[in-house]
Amino acid sequence: MASSASKERDIAIVGVAESDEMGTVPNKSSLQHHGEAAHNALEDAGLSKNDVDGLFTAGFSTLATAEYLGIHPEFTDNTSVGGSSFVIHVAHAIAAIRAGYCEVALITHGQAGRSTRGRVPIDPNLPASQYEFPYGLIGPPVNYSMACARYMHEYGEDRTRLALAEIAVSTRKWANLNPKAVMYEIPMSFDEYHDSRWVSWPFHLPDCCLVTDSGAAIIVTTAERAKSCRKQPVWVLGASEGHDHNIISQMTNLTSSISRETGPKALARAGVSHDDIDLTMIYDSFTYTTLVTLEGLGFCKPGEGADFVAGQRTAPGGDFPLNTNGGGLSYTHPGMYGSFLLVEAARQLRGEAGDRQVHRKGTSDLPPRISLVNGTGGSLSSTGTVVLATD
Repeated sequence: MASSASKERDIAIVGVAESDEMGTVPNKSSLQHHGEAAHNALEDAGLSKNDVDGLFTAGFSTLATAEYLGIHPEFTDNTSVGGSSFVIHVAHAIAAIRAGYCEVALITHGQAGRSTRGRVPIDPNLPASQYEFPYGLIGPPVNYSMACARYMHEYGEDRTRLALAEIAVSTRKWANLNPKAVMYEIPMSFDEYHDSRWVSWPFHLPDCCLVTDSGAAIIVTTAERAKSCRKQPVWVLGASEGHDHNIISQMTNLTSSISRETGPKALARAGVSHDDIDLTMIYDSFTYTTLVTLEGLGFCKPGEGADFVAGQRTAPGGDFPLNTNGGGLSYTHPGMYGSFLLVEAARQLRGEAGDRQVHRKGTSDLPPRISLVNGTGGSLSSTGTVVLATD
């Protein structure tokens, strides 16, 4: 998508927020989480729902979402490719705004993922129903653990296990600094990680994302409109998207995600390099997702992820801040998580992260200037990467 990049500051994120309550919220529907998050993001931006003329969501029809919110959009996008969808929506919003289809784009997500848990109806005509379910590949924990097992085979079981532990423990430490995180008051040691119960080998419970009730929303608009908004604009410098399979059995290489393509493209379109990145936000549906994405994005070479994250490098106080809100592993994950990556990146760039605030490289008091955000969807199927920056 050539139009999704700009080294100029012409498109910005001007509002971000979550829903009012997160975690286990049995008295609220998915649409209520949508509505609360949207209301809060508009309040953050100093805008009203009457300003919104572009609506983007996934998992719910934009028809139902717009009706519930009382919005009559002139542009609507229901692209749904898993949890990466909301990161991809940023690029789609850029394209729509530049084409003149809308001026104020609302990206919203809400899901009562925990309170409405139940058996998922199976469509016998889907490829997974025919070619995977009969053989035990029955959902994300099994699919991702199979991919991780292949990674262990290629790069070493012990090294990989240490890397997964580093990611789980460091992410929990970030959650312990975030009052909104489900695991805010629940620390975890390395021993507790290794002693936790198995879910699907080689995954322990802390290797797997939470299942929560929550919502998040992001407001994207023009530079001109951003001048009158309440908060400092967060500029979108570059973006890329892609997917290379649907079901896990059709993934060409279980140890390499499509981030290997979207990451370099987004960086090139933004005109920045890995060394320019102050903050990295990576979708962590599983610890393995983080590990393989770090390699795919080019922060290290294939098989070198264990060395890259060693020594709690990605934890508070480390030199590579990663998933500073506590991630899908320890903060929230209602079923699709990409919108929350953008919320945290924007807050960090604006210096609004409180006890977990990180700083620009080489400084001890300035907030980050550039953040890379990467969402993953499906069975390691889709990826959206965006590069964000402040002035």
